[in-house]
Amino acid sequence: MTDVAIIGCGITGAAVAYELSRYNLNIVVLERENDVAMGTTKANSAIIHAGYDPTPGTLMAKLDVEGVTLAKEICEKLDIPHKHCGAFVLATTDEEVAIVEHLYKRAIENGVEEVAVLPGNEVLKLEPNVNKNVISALHAPTAMIVDPWEYTLALAETAVKNSAEILLEHTVTGIDIIEDGYSIQTSKGEIKAKAIINAAGLYADDIHNMIAEPEFKITAAKGEYWLLDKNEGTRVNSVIFQCPSKAGKGVLVTPTVHGNLMVGPGNIIADSRDDVSTTSDELVNVRETAVKSVPDIDFGSVIRSFSGNRAHTEIDDFIIKEVKPGFIDLAGIKSPGLTAAPAIAKMAVELLKDSMFDLKEKQNFIDTRKRTRFNKLSPDEKTALIKNNESYGHVVCRCETVTKGEILEVLNSPIPPRSIDGIKRRTGAGMGRCQGGFCGPRILELLARHYNIDSTEVLQDKEGTYILTSKTKEKV
Repeated sequence: MTDVAIIGCGITGAAVAYELSRYNLNIVVLERENDVAMGTTKANSAIIHAGYDPTPGTLMAKLDVEGVTLAKEICEKLDIPHKHCGAFVLATTDEEVAIVEHLYKRAIENGVEEVAVLPGNEVLKLEPNVNKNVISALHAPTAMIVDPWEYTLALAETAVKNSAEILLEHTVTGIDIIEDGYSIQTSKGEIKAKAIINAAGLYADDIHNMIAEPEFKITAAKGEYWLLDKNEGTRVNSVIFQCPSKAGKGVLVTPTVHGNLMVGPGNIIADSRDDVSTTSDELVNVRETAVKSVPDIDFGSVIRSFSGNRAHTEIDDFIIKEVKPGFIDLAGIKSPGLTAAPAIAKMAVELLKDSMFDLKEKQNFIDTRKRTRFNKLSPDEKTALIKNNESYGHVVCRCETVTKGEILEVLNSPIPPRSIDGIKRRTGAGMGRCQGGFCGPRILELLARHYNIDSTEVLQDKEGTYILTSKTKEKV
């Protein structure tokens, strides 16, 4: 019997695994997909929020502000791409000026540091491409952007290095209470655990209902995005928000850590929790809304559109509670969930301490990580790396300058990718202007060779997303 089973390996589940792996515990993470960060974490705005938006006194407010500090520390320790760019909330009408003033008071009450309201002329000095009619703006310098895929991966990999076990493609189908804990039925067999952390994201209500009476229902709110080429990446220097409304934080314009520009999300109810389709109508709506804050965006530079779903409940706060002895819900983790994740994890650990475990920290806890990013190295560093390992001299992805050495490195990492998109999330290969048109076949070949499988067995992403079925020309 394992000590703790974590259900779900998005940013919340990975953060809990990372935090729990500090202690002398047997930990297993059950993830239904073939990789980590495949749900809400896979497609979001990638922002570490400053903490001015949540209602004071809520868990969202408390854990957002705590999470900002923790996220910055973790990104430095675990070599996660991030950028301290700050954020603006623009006001272009008298009504919006009042909203900005309200957000400023809320920020102060929530304990957000360095926040200020700037007049329009000062905003335009810092962000000359925003709406020239800006009257004032909330400025939150502590906000930052991050790579959410690698953030999750880094936390999960570090947990694995500290003896946690990640079980991919393990869909939870049932849970029973047994003596000393729980029996978890999965698509690949039974797992017994003394305690369970429910971090199942869009399916957290289903997991809760396996063990307790229904208390909340999750609705999938879909947000669609435009991802623009790097020639638009300097259109703004900071995250540019519009004033929030009942529909949410609104459409934003933000640089990415990879040098692109991202615009979105919209906010509609998804047809299903797994519906991540995009529509021309919604993308047009996002575009027309975005130009109200940043008018001159060149949407002709789009290289990809995508969508992601957020877990909304009828409770306007995070749901973090012990439901049964040793069974803890971490549910309704919508924005600012990416920011709050490390603080949520610490709260979950405290609940376990109070409930059942006398936790003792490991003496040899590994809390460092280093990744090779060839395109970030100096010429001398590149030369030295290639001299030591010639595979780093073979560029596979020309758009992002990703080498064969980097791909082989992640294929031998603690949580190796099983698909072409898995390699993209780890290395950036395929994220550039051609979106994998050049490097895709080469990565397919590397995957087939590494796993000793036929090319027809290589996946684009999730199970079933096969790329090749047969040769187009066969000798008869």
